[in-house]
Amino acid sequence: MKLLIARHADPDYSIDSLTEVGWKEAALLADRISRLEVAAFYVSPLGRAKDTASLTLQKMGRTAVECPWLREFDAPIRKPGAAEDSIPWDWMPADWTAEPRFFDRRAWADVPVMDAGGVGEKYRAVTAALDELLAAHGYRRQGEIYRAERPNTDTVVLFCHFGVECVLLSHLLGLSPLVLWQGACAAPSSLTTLITEERRQGEACFRMGAFGDTSHLYAGGREPSFAGRFCEMYSLADQRH
Repeated sequence: MKLLIARHADPDYSIDSLTEVGWKEAALLADRISRLEVAAFYVSPLGRAKDTASLTLQKMGRTAVECPWLREFDAPIRKPGAAEDSIPWDWMPADWTAEPRFFDRRAWADVPVMDAGGVGEKYRAVTAALDELLAAHGYRRQGEIYRAERPNTDTVVLFCHFGVECVLLSHLLGLSPLVLWQGACAAPSSLTTLITEERRQGEACFRMGAFGDTSHLYAGGREPSFAGRFCEMYSLADQRH
């Protein structure tokens, strides 16, 4: 089985849709995905993900199942000394790396700031929904692996968001999501690919073959959008700080 996770294209958050650049990115992504034999499509209920998916679905004459759990990961926290809530992955590097438990896949959600925000509970709800979807496609979670009840080479595509993408990957790869939230960046319209490996009959795992692939953009003569990244150097005032 192949699991493809597509991040929405360049967003206009003010209207929960895409920028002009984003629509061009979504068209190039549609050109790429439409060449594949896809068994099923799933999409976040948020506009920017649905709009990104729409060009692929129109091009292929297909529909997608809307999944509430694929929306951007919604678990606000109140950091020590902060006046307002923020998303759980919006940390300065020196702050989150000072907490060793954030690197531990089994302990990160027990850090008081995460526990107070119910982040672990929401994480478990999302990953349980992912496992339910995978079971419907023949792979049932058992401990740290998946039982290949109906092994197959189907391709399944999820259109979603960077924050929740890291949650899904952390569950499939056995990592703390903080490591992915902070140490990786999937550009708008990028495609992440995981493929099952069944080296012992009936026992499967998901192995990542590509993360945040933007080759479809370069093929179309476009550079990836900057959304999601921070300044490469602090002195670059025109980049996000």
